[in-house]
Amino acid sequence: MLDIKFLRENIALVKDTLQQRGEEANIEKFIEYDQQRRKLLQEAEKSKHQRNVFSKKISDLNKKGQAQSEDLALLADRKKSILEMKEISAQIKGLDERQKNIQESLESILHIIPNIPHDTVPIGKDEKDNTVVRHWGIKKNFSFEPKPHWELGESLHILDFLCSAKIAGSRFALYKGKGALLERGLINFMLDLHTRKHGYTEVLPPFMVNATSMFVTGQLPKFEEDLFKTTEDGFYLIPTAEVPVTNIHRDEILEENSLPIKYVSYTPCFRREAGSYGKDTRGLIRQHQFNKVELVWFSPPETSYDNLELLLNDAEEVLQILNIPYRVVTLCTGDLGFSAAKTYDIEVWLPSQQLFREISSCSNFEDFQARRGKIRYRDNVKRKTHLVHTLNGSGLAIGRTVVAILENYQREDGSIEIPGPLQQYLGGVTEIKEE
Repeated sequence: MLDIKFLRENIALVKDTLQQRGEEANIEKFIEYDQQRRKLLQEAEKSKHQRNVFSKKISDLNKKGQAQSEDLALLADRKKSILEMKEISAQIKGLDERQKNIQESLESILHIIPNIPHDTVPIGKDEKDNTVVRHWGIKKNFSFEPKPHWELGESLHILDFLCSAKIAGSRFALYKGKGALLERGLINFMLDLHTRKHGYTEVLPPFMVNATSMFVTGQLPKFEEDLFKTTEDGFYLIPTAEVPVTNIHRDEILEENSLPIKYVSYTPCFRREAGSYGKDTRGLIRQHQFNKVELVWFSPPETSYDNLELLLNDAEEVLQILNIPYRVVTLCTGDLGFSAAKTYDIEVWLPSQQLFREISSCSNFEDFQARRGKIRYRDNVKRKTHLVHTLNGSGLAIGRTVVAILENYQREDGSIEIPGPLQQYLGGVTEIKEE
C-alpha cells in the first residue's frame, strides 16, 4: 500500500504508473474523498474544542452551584450549557460517522492502487516488452524430436492426469512411484541448498491464513477471485508461502541488527487460475495445486536492491547445479505484479516447446507490504522506527522443475536421466525408465 501522504503529493506520478501498468483506479475520487476527510477532521477538532470549553464551564458552574444553591440565574446558565454541549456532542458523533464512511471509501481506492515501479523497470505493455538480462547454460541438441513432459510422465507411469481428474478435476496431477520420489527429492534438495549454503532459516507455516494475512501481501481485496476460500471459517488456502511467511513479523518492530532476515519455506500452493481459461491445459505448468519452495527476505531499505540480486542468485543456483538452461528477464511495467516495485523472472528452457517458461519470480516490494502489515525496525543510532523492505522469490517451483528435468534430461527411448547432484535425494536412483 502506498503512503497516503506520498500519493497526495505525487498524483501525476501515480496516474502515470496506473497507465504504464494498464491498471485503473479513480484518482479524482480519491482526491475528492481526501479533501472531504481533511475538512471533516478540521470540523470535528473545532467541535471537540467547543465541547471541552462547555465541559469546563459546566464544571465551574457546578462548583459555584454547590456554594450558591438558590441562585436561579446560575441554574439556568448551567442548564443551557448542558443542552449546548449535548448538541455539540451529537454534531461530533455525526462528523465521526461521516468521517468513518469517507475513510472507508478512501481506503477502498487506496487498496487497489499498485506499487510504484522502480526507475530501472522497463516501460512496456506485456511480457513481449520484458528485457532479457542474461542467459545461462547450453541448450541440448537432441538427435530426436523431444517429447513434452506430460507424454513422458504418462508413458513412464509417473504422472497420471486422468486419475487426478477423476479424483478432483482438471488442473490437478497425481504423481506415482519415481515421479512422487522426484518431487519429494527436489523439495529436500532445495531446502538443503538454501539452509546449508545460503543461510536461510527454514519455516513450515500454516497452509491456510486469515483475510488480514492476504491483505498484507496484496492478494486482497483486488485478487479475491483467484483464491480458494473455506465457506465456514473464512480461511484462505495460500497461493504461495509468501503470504504466511511475510506475516510472521506483522505488527512487530524488529531490531536493525537482526536484518536482513531470510526465510525459506516449502508449502503446497493453491490457485483458482480464474483468468487462465484455455491456457496450459495439459501437464504441470498451470495447476490448481502445486508445490513450491519460497524465499522471503526482510531487508533494510538501503540494501534491498542489493539483496534482490542476492536472492535472485540463490534461486538461479538451483538450476545451475541441475545444469538446466535458463534466462533471467526484468518484467516491464505492464507485466509487473500488483505489489512489486521490481521483478526478475527466471525462465527455464523447455525443448519440446522450444521456448522459455517462468519457473521463478524474484521481487522487491519495497515498503508496500510492510506498510499494510506494520512491519518495522528500530535503527541503531537514533532508535527511530522505519518500515522494512520485503522481498521474495521462488526457489523454485517444484512442479515446473520436474517439467524442466523430464524435458531436458529425456533420452530417445523415453527414459529420463537424473541429474547427478539430485541422485542422493532419490536414494541413489540414476534414471527413470519404463518398468
